[in-house]
Amino acid sequence: MRERKIILSEKDMPKKWYNIQADMPNPMQPPLHPGTKKPAGPEDLSPIFPMALIEQEMSKERWIDIPEEVLDIYSLWRPSPLHRAYNLEKALGTPAKIYYKQEGVSPAGSHKPNTAVAQAYYNKQEGIKRLSTETGAGQWGCSLALACNYFDMDCTVYMVKVSYKQKPYRRSLMEVWGANVHASPTDTTKSGRDVLEKTPDSLGSLGIAISEAVEDAAGKKDTNYSLGSVLNHVMLHQSIIGLECKEQLKMVDQYPDYVIGCCGGGSNFAGISFPFIHDKIRDDKQVRCIGIEPLACPSLTKGSFTYDIGDAAGFTPLMMMYTLGHDFMPPGIHAGGLRYHGQSPLVSQLHHDGLIEARAVGQEGVFEAALTFARTEGILPAPETAHAIKGAIDVALECKEAGEEKTILFNLSGHGHFDLTAYDDYLAGKIKDVEYPQELIDESIASLEKIS
Repeated sequence: MRERKIILSEKDMPKKWYNIQADMPNPMQPPLHPGTKKPAGPEDLSPIFPMALIEQEMSKERWIDIPEEVLDIYSLWRPSPLHRAYNLEKALGTPAKIYYKQEGVSPAGSHKPNTAVAQAYYNKQEGIKRLSTETGAGQWGCSLALACNYFDMDCTVYMVKVSYKQKPYRRSLMEVWGANVHASPTDTTKSGRDVLEKTPDSLGSLGIAISEAVEDAAGKKDTNYSLGSVLNHVMLHQSIIGLECKEQLKMVDQYPDYVIGCCGGGSNFAGISFPFIHDKIRDDKQVRCIGIEPLACPSLTKGSFTYDIGDAAGFTPLMMMYTLGHDFMPPGIHAGGLRYHGQSPLVSQLHHDGLIEARAVGQEGVFEAALTFARTEGILPAPETAHAIKGAIDVALECKEAGEEKTILFNLSGHGHFDLTAYDDYLAGKIKDVEYPQELIDESIASLEKIS
């Protein structure tokens, strides 16, 4: 019988996270205070983040211990299985081997609890009683609601309005776990009111929702802000994905030629790829790591590598990243978790240095890939995850054309059980490719304040 599923035992779960900052050939540029434009220090971040996460954000230590309390909750679903996609390979007629990491087995249905649990834990340790956050597609909001539930904390979520309407069951799941969920932009924060005054019918964006969540947390002693992607400590926590993959692939004597993940803020792509980029940097492994982003929000493929703020209102530090400009308003595509104007500074630096690659793909091809995967492997992927599937299929077909027996690994970062409205629309012919016009991207980037 074919070995379709490769499972690590609970005792073999990684006990440390991998911090790629220890190995990068060129370090990131420091974040800058939005007011002074000087490097932001711990004191600038402490009003909204616990010191333990601030230390991780700035750490250059290669390995950081995972607390026992976090490991205990991880063990509910970790180690997650690694699958060989035999049926997909056969359907494509490719000589390539395709493996996928099944992160949809978490209680929240995605990879996001890997950092949500850690963030809730560190905040609880420092006496915080409530966390505020934003969410796009809702996977992050569900994950933080779950984590806060485990640590007896309150949770407030600002959900991008277009996703709030498209994905009502993700909102329901957050509320099941005790979170208060608002459609962003709201009239309950100054950031939201400012947007609604200019654009009353705004669909919202992650940048706007971040502003609302940060504003909510700022100045409240019992409340901190929590972010599900972009920041260094998030990439750190997600590294458990790739670390497990390395051990699982060793069990079948394989090593990937390609590592692929969808790319919005960067967390699931970083999670699966950074442990392999470690090998690329330190051991000269010839592995290609490819981030797949939507044509509608192409920060890596069409953005500018420069300093920009992470939110719409300017509350967050300026970060050196690939960005479409914080005024960029992405179309209301169904992959709500990828509708962000910027990219993780770590992912951005690695892309700038040529250590990773990026491709942008259209919605129609993404949903076609999702259906192919669902009909061969039996798993319905989230629209965000389907970008990684599209990337893996494209590479597998390139291998077929070249007659190359390569090994492909991708991150199945979440299931699509709450995304059936998107599939209904695709099957009804309502989903079309959306490519954001270059002139609007240029206009948004041109509006950025130049940082000397």
